[in-house]
Amino acid sequence: MPSASHLQALLDRPAGAITDVAGIEVGHHTDTRRPTGCSVVLARGGAVAGVDVRGSAPGTRETDLLAPGNAVQQVHAVLLAGGSAFGLDAAGGVMRWLEERGIGQAVGPVRVPIVPAAVLFDLMVGDGTIRPDAAAGYAACIAAGTAAPAEGAVGAGTGAAIGKVFGIDRAMKGGIGTASCRVGGITVGALVACNALGDVIDPDTGAILAGARSEDGRHLVDTRRALLAGVPPKALLAAANTTIGVVATDATLDKAQAQRLAQVAHDGLARAINPVHTVSDGDTLFALATGQSQARGQPGMVVLATMAAEATARATVRAVLAARSLRIGGLHLPSARELQQP
Repeated sequence: MPSASHLQALLDRPAGAITDVAGIEVGHHTDTRRPTGCSVVLARGGAVAGVDVRGSAPGTRETDLLAPGNAVQQVHAVLLAGGSAFGLDAAGGVMRWLEERGIGQAVGPVRVPIVPAAVLFDLMVGDGTIRPDAAAGYAACIAAGTAAPAEGAVGAGTGAAIGKVFGIDRAMKGGIGTASCRVGGITVGALVACNALGDVIDPDTGAILAGARSEDGRHLVDTRRALLAGVPPKALLAAANTTIGVVATDATLDKAQAQRLAQVAHDGLARAINPVHTVSDGDTLFALATGQSQARGQPGMVVLATMAAEATARATVRAVLAARSLRIGGLHLPSARELQQP
């Protein structure tokens, strides 16, 4: 089990951010009334988009229009939010912010901003009647910029928890993280809000970084090995988890290629979360291609796919390592660094 100093070293490694991608901005809104919030990925100039849903319990909006055969060619933002299905309301605030700035798809006399969204379940952390709304989405847009976004328990990752297979009382704190890769003048970045049912692992070593804890709360269990040994999971609430995110690139892609990028980005989740894509997760990843790279030529899809999976895995790890412990009511969700020994 990695030490706290080793976890800090992992977090301190240069990782980049999704905002390294030309044409991408990110903003968080964190609700101070309880642990919840939302995060927006803005593409003011428009971006070709794709999506892939692997979990069995998703909460999404505007995903059908991203299918390669459908008419809409570009989106203007993607929203990630807590609050379960209630959190989808926050996308309305993003639309309003974009409309006020004349950003959207021309439809007759108006411009309609296209804002796909996905949500995660954080209603068991604090007062579940408080969740992101349109005002929260608008506030996230106001906060957006091209600087590397904050990580950990902010925005959509504020109320996230991981390792809930054996109950929320044995879980740990999740969060939101970001990372990027650059090859041949092309950048691929990811922003991931990790609220997974499973454990988060180091994709390079296989070491468990955070997840389900022992009954005394002091040690990591290793959910995969426990399940394979016959330890029964606790009765699970449907859709009470979910990892959501955005992978973006400044390469030029068509809609079919963007969809493929979203699909292969899930390989990054599979490297960093175990188990993943469960019946209680709604794991959803969007892909955005701004086409704003100034590089001559670009890597092929094999390289871009490798970059997308790598950035997604790194962002998932950072989401957990950057998180801080949470105590609310009788619930204690320790951070990865709190649980480990010095």
